[in-house]
Amino acid sequence: MRVAAILVAAGRGERAGPSADGPKQYRTIGGRAVIAHTLNAFRAAGTVTQIVVVVHPDDIERLRTASDTGDCLIVPGGPTRQASVLEGLLALRSHVPDIVLIHDAVRPFVTAELIDEVVKTVAESGAALPVLPITDTVKSVDPVGKVITTVPRAGLFGAQTPQGFRFREILAAHHAAAASEDVVFTDDTSIAEWHGIPVQTILGSVDNVKLTTARDIQIADERLKGFLTMVDVRTGNGYDVHQLVAGDGVTLCGVRIPHDQTLLGHSDADVGLHALTDALLATCGGGDIGLHFPPSDPQWKGASSDRFLRHAAEMVSAKGGRICNVDVTLICEAPKIAPHRERMTRAIGNVLGLDADRVSVKATTNETIGFVGRREGIAAIATASVVYA
Repeated sequence: MRVAAILVAAGRGERAGPSADGPKQYRTIGGRAVIAHTLNAFRAAGTVTQIVVVVHPDDIERLRTASDTGDCLIVPGGPTRQASVLEGLLALRSHVPDIVLIHDAVRPFVTAELIDEVVKTVAESGAALPVLPITDTVKSVDPVGKVITTVPRAGLFGAQTPQGFRFREILAAHHAAAASEDVVFTDDTSIAEWHGIPVQTILGSVDNVKLTTARDIQIADERLKGFLTMVDVRTGNGYDVHQLVAGDGVTLCGVRIPHDQTLLGHSDADVGLHALTDALLATCGGGDIGLHFPPSDPQWKGASSDRFLRHAAEMVSAKGGRICNVDVTLICEAPKIAPHRERMTRAIGNVLGLDADRVSVKATTNETIGFVGRREGIAAIATASVVYA
């Protein structure tokens, strides 16, 4: 099934006010022209195989500058929207699509899902119109602004685009409408209705707004900027392992625990803080603990590992980072970690300036498997989440 889309972009957009960028379809929102966003939405729809852009003759080069149009057929428009759509339909006669979608180029928030749903409905019913129920109270008002009456809103809907049709049927309807100068049409489904083509409605999207005024464009720009400004949350992981040898205790997550073994290392061999140091360094591209505190340097012999962790936290802070939470998992058969967990979380929190609910220390055994299971060593895995300004 061949599906073409006509983007109507020949209007001058006078209600949006003057701009150096030209008509509203070329105004910038979220760093790109309105029409560029609209084109990308149709490219994302898997059902659309051909795109036609109907443009004012004076704006052809402006269109090419504003957006990638290499895969589009560019057609000069007519003096009215209706005439422009007919020009787009006539340009498709050599392509003969099965279905054609007609869309306002200044509706940049149309989704690929809505486009595909319109195509599906046309294939099933012949013509499709996305609509939204009118929720505001509707008033009929006279030319001087006085209310005449309240119009019942039951059964009233606002029409959106893209509006979809069988190509040959809507082309014939537009030909007939062009020959009937005494009839005014506000959209393409009104032409279809007039020509006797049944139109099936589907639920539109509240996001699929038409940009009409300068304020509409400003709101759209703010919306996209908010969406495109990524919250810079980074997650780092760290892993460390140290060998167990005969001794009288181990230091884990900043807490000294009496034990019949000790961890072998150049510093105090605190695997928990070493893994956490690496996790923090990972969030700012800071390398690893060995880069900053090489075991070959005698000044770190027997050093308390909270110094390493504090250094990593200072690096994070210097690069605009704010530590959100940290998590350490100790993997060992012994000693028991649970009795010391609260002291460990407090020790880490004191170094990093974190509340207790932002520090997690967990422990698990290795089920007597491997070097940990044989009590030959203790391992640690750590994760840190940091928000960077």
